[in-house]
Amino acid sequence: MISFLLSIVVLVIGYLTYGVFLEKVLGIDKNQETPAYKLRDDVDYTPLPTWKVFMIQFLNIAGLGPIFGAIAGAMFGPSAFLWIVLGSIFAGATHDYFSGMLSVRHNGLSISEVVGIYLGPRVKQLMRVFTIVLLIFVGTVFLVGPAKIIEGLTEQSLGVSFWVLLILVYYFLSTLLPIDKLIGKLYPIFGLAMLIMALGLFVVLLTGDYVIPELTLGNLRNMTSNPSETPIFPVLFVTIACGAISGFHATQSPLMARCMRNESNGRVIFTGTMITEGVVALIWAAAAMVCFGDVAALNSTMMANNDNAAWAANEITLSMLGPVGGVLAVLGIIAAPITSGDTAFRSCRLILADILKLDQKKYLKRFYISLPLFVIAFALTQVNFGIIWRYFAWSNQTLAAVVLWTITAYLIFHKKLYIVSLVPAIFMTMVCTTYILIAPEGFSLNSTYAYWGGALITLSVMGLFGWYVSKGKVQIA
Repeated sequence: MISFLLSIVVLVIGYLTYGVFLEKVLGIDKNQETPAYKLRDDVDYTPLPTWKVFMIQFLNIAGLGPIFGAIAGAMFGPSAFLWIVLGSIFAGATHDYFSGMLSVRHNGLSISEVVGIYLGPRVKQLMRVFTIVLLIFVGTVFLVGPAKIIEGLTEQSLGVSFWVLLILVYYFLSTLLPIDKLIGKLYPIFGLAMLIMALGLFVVLLTGDYVIPELTLGNLRNMTSNPSETPIFPVLFVTIACGAISGFHATQSPLMARCMRNESNGRVIFTGTMITEGVVALIWAAAAMVCFGDVAALNSTMMANNDNAAWAANEITLSMLGPVGGVLAVLGIIAAPITSGDTAFRSCRLILADILKLDQKKYLKRFYISLPLFVIAFALTQVNFGIIWRYFAWSNQTLAAVVLWTITAYLIFHKKLYIVSLVPAIFMTMVCTTYILIAPEGFSLNSTYAYWGGALITLSVMGLFGWYVSKGKVQIA
């Protein structure tokens, strides 16, 4: 229990200290006009109250990430606490704050366009394709997933196809309508429900008869059922993404960069939501470690249920929060993925609009861009995503690594303290390269070869980046 509580305290202190430090590294300008006013169209660019932007951003980046990822990460034991804390402060906060603020300083540009400014046109073209495909997959999976859950709750009376179409209609509306009309009204409610659910679990953990394992040297070991198949490095660092660092966040931040009233709000909106997500992930990880007995029991229970994190989340809320937990579970497990899916499609529309340089004031233009996305998504609902989804976690962290290299290039060019992003960029590059070499869905190499291969690729990326920067390829903007 002490380690768990200290972890939360450290996260809060991290926000109050390292968050302020990152703000100083960037150097905010309170008098600078933000894109919300400069390019106001009352569709995507519209100034919103900071509290509302915070709640929308929180639900945008959270979704099911800090729940499902934390439950799966808890299977490793208390080492999950360490990654959530250190990852959220030194990697996630850095990634989210700078990617969000770079979008603010580039008129709310999508992350692929920002990457292109600092890493060159070739990387920009690659990132455009990468992010669009990634977002369509996210939107599609978060279309089918909730539909199947609702079908189960309604005793299959209407069928998955009906719920897919109904959710698709909502996605279409949320993608086309001005951000303050639907998303701006629903997200604060769903975000509050998610926070209340986490707070309820926190209170139960404190007052109930639970023994949360301590973060000791003896417990800093791999507690999964098959440690050789799931080594802590790199698997844990990919399993817990949204609760520590996630590239998906960088695709969502431009939505809020277009709604911020002042640069001084950036720390609350971008760093604050990342740290809040870290706290939520800590609570869910702790709950998972004790709800079924201990970490060993969690592993055996998950194995018996095909590692179904949705089932585990439902069991945790029902057993620890009772009937109220059941209601909150429905809100969280159904609403959370839907609210990640709709903003995935909206982000995709904005990226395409940036690429094609199309004004988005008129509904017809938004319709033309959005319609093909939903046609593709609906077609993909007929495909088995079992294999494709395995690559999503890796793709997500790979995107985070690219964004961190972009931030480093920006900081180097502007003669700022680039070490804050360089270290996590190197670390995440090593994580991603090693993972794809060692994972069953990757090259399935022997761990020794995978670690050496990951190290060599990481060194090569560092060398290529150093060469690129030394040649003066980084552009000012």
